[in-house]
Amino acid sequence: MNLARIAISLIILTMTSLGVLMVYYPAVSWEAGVTGLAIWWEVLFPSLFPFFVISELMLGFGIVHFIGKLLDPLMKPLFRIPGSGGFVAAMGFASGYPVSAKLATKLREQRLISRVQGERLVAFTTSSDPIFLIGAVSVGFFGSSQLAGILALAHYGSALLLGIMLRFYGTGEERLLQGNAIDMIPDQGSAPSGRMSSSPAKFSLRSALKAMHEARLNDGRSLGELLKQAVSSSLQLMAVVGGLVVFFSVVLKLLTASGIMSLLYAGIQSLLVMAGLPADLAEPFVGGMFEVTLGAKAAAAPPGVPLMYKAAAAAFILSWGGLSVHAQVASILNGADLRYLPFLAARLIHGILAASLLLLLWTPMMGSGSAAMLLISPEEEMSAGWSSVPDAFVIFLKLIAVLLILSLLARIIHRILARTEGRTRK
Repeated sequence: MNLARIAISLIILTMTSLGVLMVYYPAVSWEAGVTGLAIWWEVLFPSLFPFFVISELMLGFGIVHFIGKLLDPLMKPLFRIPGSGGFVAAMGFASGYPVSAKLATKLREQRLISRVQGERLVAFTTSSDPIFLIGAVSVGFFGSSQLAGILALAHYGSALLLGIMLRFYGTGEERLLQGNAIDMIPDQGSAPSGRMSSSPAKFSLRSALKAMHEARLNDGRSLGELLKQAVSSSLQLMAVVGGLVVFFSVVLKLLTASGIMSLLYAGIQSLLVMAGLPADLAEPFVGGMFEVTLGAKAAAAPPGVPLMYKAAAAAFILSWGGLSVHAQVASILNGADLRYLPFLAARLIHGILAASLLLLLWTPMMGSGSAAMLLISPEEEMSAGWSSVPDAFVIFLKLIAVLLILSLLARIIHRILARTEGRTRK
């Protein structure tokens, strides 16, 4: 029996078992389904749908190509991806998972990035959005605004570290593609994306405007048609996201009601003790393995666990994302030729990096009096739902501005170094 047949047999057995549990626990299944639907409609739909539509429109109008051309001097040497990846990173960090996966597949469909570059991009730009990290986790779950800084630094800082690490991913495959002249994709009017140009990318406003104009001409859709297709494709994706959220909400509740989760808790507790961590964090880790919101909320609950370890658990859970997010990203990647396994490995590495970074930075940033941090009442939480969209869009614009400044500085520094080297040779 080959691996494919074993996998199919396991899937059939799992689905049958879940069906039996749903029949045995109908009330639990109903309540979990309603809860998952409420999370999708009240939180995910308003926070993701506008960004899906906006990103589609920006791609159609060539704005992504414009920004990408300006970000080439930063993104290519640092992450070995085209400048358009900077747009995906800013949008992904501002609006949260799985927006970056959607944008990366769009860039791949338009042949603006190679498969390896797309996999790098999705791997390190899939993250929690700041509104959820600060408003829901730091303030809502932990009741502390002071935790937001170190949690954000650990989460997003480790994502950037992961991106730098992933610049070495797929180098052998890229060389093979260069030799076979496969997947040699024009990179926004510059060197083919299958290989990095030997000359540094220029920070040129004229080239960026030209790339935007050419992209708009190549797209050719009218405003009405572009808006119609953007809304239609975004609604289809939101339906998939909602179905997966409801499904995993039901699965998690069924496993809890049937007692299967207790077995998972026992296994995780053994691993935590071996790692020198509190065994009471088993429930947050198991919950976060399935769904990020439930896991992050559970991380703040254990009363006898030091705050440092609870925050580290939350950092790991936010970076791992939960199987619900994994399923959403996998369904999106399935529409292109981007592979899921690199994303899976990157999520695990990101989680470990985020938790380790938080533990390393805890004493320097929080000090010895961190246990007595200022607690905030629930009334002071940040906005959520539709009211959070303007805040998230402002964060996106700020990230783009910072990336553009860094890209310009990278180009200036490179020119200064090049001139210095030229004078030295003379």
